[in-house]
Amino acid sequence: MDFSAGDHVVYPTHGVGKVLRIERQSIAGFDLDLMVVEFERDKMTVRIPLTKVTSVGIRKLSSPQKMRTALDTLKGRARIKRAMWSRRAQEYEAKINSGDPVSIAEVVRDLHRNAGQPDQSYSERQIYESALDRLVRELAAVERIDEDSAAKKLDKYLKAA
Repeated sequence: MDFSAGDHVVYPTHGVGKVLRIERQSIAGFDLDLMVVEFERDKMTVRIPLTKVTSVGIRKLSSPQKMRTALDTLKGRARIKRAMWSRRAQEYEAKINSGDPVSIAEVVRDLHRNAGQPDQSYSERQIYESALDRLVRELAAVERIDEDSAAKKLDKYLKAA
């Protein structure tokens, strides 16, 4: 894939970041070409060897059409499996770390609670907030809006369900 400075990218385990530059560094006697990605909100900068970019799953932002599909997923009925929470939690974490907006939207949809529904456990709330945060960040980057507006848009979709 072709990445250049200023591009927004999705690192599956960290969310949306911005490519600062492509640089060459000499590490332990080897010259490596590195992509420097900043995650401003997390105050984190990551250097990924260009040879590893594909294997760690870094990708360009989703297309507006893919985001629409993810948003439509939020309108569907929650699919809560009868499996034990620990197994469901692992599945939810795997979906979040896949970096796929539709999979992340499924987690948000399945763990979302409307007023009048029972409260979530601490771990459910943590996973829900993690998924919601990832989805908000990518929606904001794709639609070039601030994260508050993206959060309000997602909330509207969740309430329409």
